[in-house]
Amino acid sequence: MKSKFYLFTSVSSLSLALLATGCSQKTAPQSPPPPSVTVAPVEQKEIVEWSGFSGRTEPVESVEIRPRVSGYIQEVRFQSGQLVKKGDVLFVIDPRWNQAVFDQRQAEYDQAKSENDRTAKLLANNAISAEDAGARKSRANVAKAALDSAKLDLEYTEVKAPIDGRVSRALMTEGNYVSGNAGSASLLTTVVSVNPVYVYADIDEDTLLKFNNLVYSKKLGATDGGKIPVELQLADESDFPHKGYIESFDNRLDPNTGSILLRAVFPNDDDRIVPGLFARIRIPLSERHSVLLVDERAIGTDQANKFVLTLSSTNTVQYQAVELGPLVDGKRIVRSGLTAGEKIVVNGLSHVRPGMPVTPEPEVAAAEKLTAEKLKIAQR
Repeated sequence: MKSKFYLFTSVSSLSLALLATGCSQKTAPQSPPPPSVTVAPVEQKEIVEWSGFSGRTEPVESVEIRPRVSGYIQEVRFQSGQLVKKGDVLFVIDPRWNQAVFDQRQAEYDQAKSENDRTAKLLANNAISAEDAGARKSRANVAKAALDSAKLDLEYTEVKAPIDGRVSRALMTEGNYVSGNAGSASLLTTVVSVNPVYVYADIDEDTLLKFNNLVYSKKLGATDGGKIPVELQLADESDFPHKGYIESFDNRLDPNTGSILLRAVFPNDDDRIVPGLFARIRIPLSERHSVLLVDERAIGTDQANKFVLTLSSTNTVQYQAVELGPLVDGKRIVRSGLTAGEKIVVNGLSHVRPGMPVTPEPEVAAAEKLTAEKLKIAQR
């Protein structure tokens, strides 16, 4: 009886042990795989550092069109916003009055000239005195001046564009009386030049001093004509596609704002830059030199400090404080803290901590993988 009890106890103990072992194997926790992150090497590149400022576009030439003679507008020969050439007729003022005055002055001149032409013969025959001869010549000169004035007034009945450019709307239309008197002449329209254009921007004192030092030491990459390059970005553009040059600085610094006005010139062959637009310009503030560049996504903030996560040889990430410079073509200059070619985390920064193991994936491979996934979804 005792041996049966021991046998039952042994069997029971073995069953419990096997059951415990099975439960232990079934519920044992498994370690998650290391998180995947996108990594990229620190780029080394030769660049010129730029500084950006807000500005406004303005026409190189802007003209108010006013008549030089008075009268009623007979015809408007342009459409609002039209491109016009120098000499194109914009308005026609009723010329009939001026034509009549011109014809009268022509007749008066013809008569005075005819009398003056006979003066030499009459004087030689003692038919007139020297005083009469002088008077005839004087009348001919006065008549010629009056004729020239009448001719100008007749020509001015056609109001012409004084420059190439874009015309505004007609402020005075057909049938309206316009004044051509100096000082009170009626404003008919305006014309502004379109190519090239000016861009004005206020430059702070520190930037001006740094810029001047580079110019005087001849460290800026000027063009063959000695012009300093400058770049322009419109409000709907992500980069600086428009290339121009610095035309001038103002002659003094504004003591109230601590800035000086810069004027730059930009070609406008495609008519993309409209006078009056808000714009961003950037001017060079360094000579061409080698720098380290990292993707903006790779930069983290730790209170007042900036840092990146570098990848070690054992695929763990390490905290690395960095000193940053300005943005260049969407990437941030790194002044110190990194070396060229060093791999850093550019995507997945929020999912890892210093010292954690990770599964690194090159940035190019990650981009190709994302493109393939988008294509796969689109084909469903």
